[in-house]
Amino acid sequence: MALWRAYQRALAAHPWKVQVLTAGSLMGLGDIISQQLVERRGLQQHQTGRTLTMASLGCGFVGPVVGGWYRVLDHLIPGTTKVNALKKMLLDQGGFAPCFLGCFLPLVGVLNGMSAQDNWAKLKRLWPAVQLANFYLVPLHYRLAVVQCVAIVWNSYLSWKAHQL
Repeated sequence: MALWRAYQRALAAHPWKVQVLTAGSLMGLGDIISQQLVERRGLQQHQTGRTLTMASLGCGFVGPVVGGWYRVLDHLIPGTTKVNALKKMLLDQGGFAPCFLGCFLPLVGVLNGMSAQDNWAKLKRLWPAVQLANFYLVPLHYRLAVVQCVAIVWNSYLSWKAHQL
C-alpha cells in the first residue's frame, strides 16, 4: 500500500511524466515477462537491449500518444456517466484506434514480422471492452496505467513474437 500511495502522490505532482514513465515501465515489464516466463530465457540469456527498446517504445510513443489522446477525449466528452463512457469508447475505437494503430502497428510490425491485419484482428477483440470499462470506471489520470496493465499480456506477446528467430 505504501508503494501505491507513493505512486498516487507522484501522479498528482507530475501526472504527465508519471503516466509516460508508467507506460514505458509496463511495456518493459511485458518484455521481461515474455523473455522469462514465455521464452524461459533465464537471467543469463535475457536481452536487456530488447527490454529497453520496448520500454522506450512505451515512453516515447505509446505513453505520450495515448496519454495525450485521453486528455483530448476527456475534454471533448467530460464526465464518467455510462452514456459518456460509451461515447468515449465509440470515439476511441472509431476514430483514435485506427489512426493510432496505423502508426503503431507498422512500427511494431518491423520488429515482429506480423502483418497489420494479424495485429488488428487480435486487438479489436480485446480493446473495446477494456476501453468501455476504462472510460466508465477509471479516473482520467489512471486510464493510461489501466490500459498498460491490461496490455502487459499483449506487450509480452508482441515482444516474444518480435524476437522469435
